[in-house]
Amino acid sequence: MGNGGQPDWSHLNGTTVSTVDVKGTAEGGTGVGIGDNVGGRDNEKTNGVVVTAEEHLPQGIRETEEELKHGWFVGSIDQGTTSSRFLIFNGEGDPVASHQIEFENLYPKSGWHEHEPLELLTSVEECIEGAMRKFTEMGFSKDDIKSIGITNQRETTVVWDSVTGEPLYNAIVWPDTRTKTLVRDLKAREGADSLTELCGLPLSTYPSSVKLRWLLENVEAVAQAYEGGRLAFGTVDSWLIYKLNGGAQAEKPIHVTDSTNASRTMFMNLRTLQYDDKLLKFFDIDRNKAQLPRIVPSSDPECFGKVAKGALAGIRIAGCLGDQSSALVGQCGFSPGHAKNTYGTGCFLLYNVGDEPVISKYGLLATVAYDFGNGRKPTYALEGSIAVAGAGVKFLMNNLAFVDESAKVTELAESVEDNGGVVFVTAFSGLFAPYWIDDAKGTLFGITQHTSKGHIARATLEATCYQTKAILDAMEKDSNHKLSSLAVDGGLSNSDLCMQTQADISGIPVDRPIMRETTALGAAIAAGLATGVWKELDDLRTVNRAGRRIFQPQMPREQADKLFKKWNQAVEMSRGWVRDHLEE
Repeated sequence: MGNGGQPDWSHLNGTTVSTVDVKGTAEGGTGVGIGDNVGGRDNEKTNGVVVTAEEHLPQGIRETEEELKHGWFVGSIDQGTTSSRFLIFNGEGDPVASHQIEFENLYPKSGWHEHEPLELLTSVEECIEGAMRKFTEMGFSKDDIKSIGITNQRETTVVWDSVTGEPLYNAIVWPDTRTKTLVRDLKAREGADSLTELCGLPLSTYPSSVKLRWLLENVEAVAQAYEGGRLAFGTVDSWLIYKLNGGAQAEKPIHVTDSTNASRTMFMNLRTLQYDDKLLKFFDIDRNKAQLPRIVPSSDPECFGKVAKGALAGIRIAGCLGDQSSALVGQCGFSPGHAKNTYGTGCFLLYNVGDEPVISKYGLLATVAYDFGNGRKPTYALEGSIAVAGAGVKFLMNNLAFVDESAKVTELAESVEDNGGVVFVTAFSGLFAPYWIDDAKGTLFGITQHTSKGHIARATLEATCYQTKAILDAMEKDSNHKLSSLAVDGGLSNSDLCMQTQADISGIPVDRPIMRETTALGAAIAAGLATGVWKELDDLRTVNRAGRRIFQPQMPREQADKLFKKWNQAVEMSRGWVRDHLEE
């Protein structure tokens, strides 16, 4: 138990939560059982059996401990930048079994970042098998799982041969910056200034469009498949759905994506939620040569097909959300004004703006938050992206050997009272929102003979908080509304020091749930809505609400503003480290 006596769910991967006894205490596992009061519902005991006082349980979820074992469950594939996971949730949104596998990240050149597509698939399949073994050991079966959802790293681009179903190149991962020169050339093209109004994204190394363009221009196998009409393009969700349904060997191969993922390609019109000919023409993409995935709602009982083989053979895939949209859904951010920040490898802040997109004037992205279909309007968000959050902690651990495990970075940072004047601009891949500086590199300022590892560790955590503050300020300007609080999740949110620093720097309360698997939960919610586990969003209002910890701002505003001003000075001084030879 960490986090002020609250359960720490960061170690959930690979564990199971067992059934509870009549007193509601777990017989094993993490200490939170299926019938525990983790969903915010009042419980009472009747003849020694736990029953619920609420009457609005989702259809199929029963009240007593024994009947809970026969309720519906929903699975969730969470395919991230460094690992894949499969979690199984009950109808109250509590994880009951999970399995996680890390895979290799490839860095063949400076600024390049790749994954092996088949390894991504294998890691997902192994996670499903591992979690299902634990699930069946608890007395459940595949038939208890109503459907599964998928959430994935966005923008990461996969290309494969539609005839063989085999990848044509490694997946180019979202923070990859090999397209920097290409992006500068594209910015000089006629019509470049009008792209954001159509798709919500500015030209940068970030979206899938420039990654596909690079592949077409630099990889012969990709260019040949394109000319032959055999080139299939997709983000990670499309690749996994295609292969899980059987790939090229399927009777009817399924090649789809949802609108949250499609909105990150720069190919989709943000208002029509369909591919836009003007956008495709700008990037020189011919739809007769490149097979683009069909865009469908994030929640649908049929469009995503079924798992073809393995422990979940025959189970429907009914939900799909890009990871950051999924985290907003998992935080139940269903009303305009709700905001969440996910502190993962990168850091992503989404702000629900309602059913009309808001095109940012202050360096943010306009994106689809979620689209649950079935007559519902799509919901949009403003987004701010930070390239380096947890990756900064990994850098201290793997590159500089400051600590031997990431959890100890907070302990190291707490060994000093403040940052000692050190500011770390963690621009390993340039700076994302709201700065969009692609010629910056990671830069440490203020180092003296007094500087220790603790000062640098604290400055690393603070870098994420400063960038989050800059995004919050931009969101306030775009929306003309000041946020009242910030919901948080992701690995770095486990650090009390980082979350308190975030509250101090931002000047607003930071709201952290006990169960922080919100990204995976969001995909499960999308699937469950499509298959009757939950009927409407109102059924989800109490999911993951109990036991949340609120970090209140404690630092005087004047001091916080002074620190933020120093950060902005460091950002300006980090510009211009990356220059082309021609410019030199």
